[in-house]
Amino acid sequence: MALNPKTRIISRNDALNAAFDVLNSGFFKGYDGVQPVDADTALGVQVLLFTNALSVVAFAVAAAASKSANAVANGTGLALAVCTWATLVLSDNVTRVMDMSAGTGGTNLVMNSANISVGATIVITSITLTQAP
Repeated sequence: MALNPKTRIISRNDALNAAFDVLNSGFFKGYDGVQPVDADTALGVQVLLFTNALSVVAFAVAAAASKSANAVANGTGLALAVCTWATLVLSDNVTRVMDMSAGTGGTNLVMNSANISVGATIVITSITLTQAP
C-alpha cells in the first residue's frame, strides 16, 4: 500500500504559524537564475534584483491551511534581469526561511512585473503559503 498521510487543517495552520511568524519585520528578496535546492543551500551566481520589507506582523494568522502576507513595502530594482525565484528572510536580512517561485501569476509570489530594471518600483501583489495535507 502507498504512503498517503493526511493532516488536520488545524495542525497545518499551526505548522504555518510556527514556521512563518518568525518573519515579522523580515524581508522578501527576488533573484534571477536557478532557484537553489532548498533554503539551506548557499546562493551561487544568482543576482539580487530587489529587497522588499515585510510588515512588523508579516503574515496573517493561518486559516484553511493557507497563510497570506500582510502589506509588503514596495522595493526598488537593483539590476536588469528577470526575477525567476524569491526568498523570505528573517529581520537580520540574511537568514533564508523559504525559497519560492515568483512571477506575475500562478506562483507563490505574485508581483507587478518579473522583468526588473534598475530603479523600477517593485510591487508585491501577494504572497500566499499553503500547507499540503
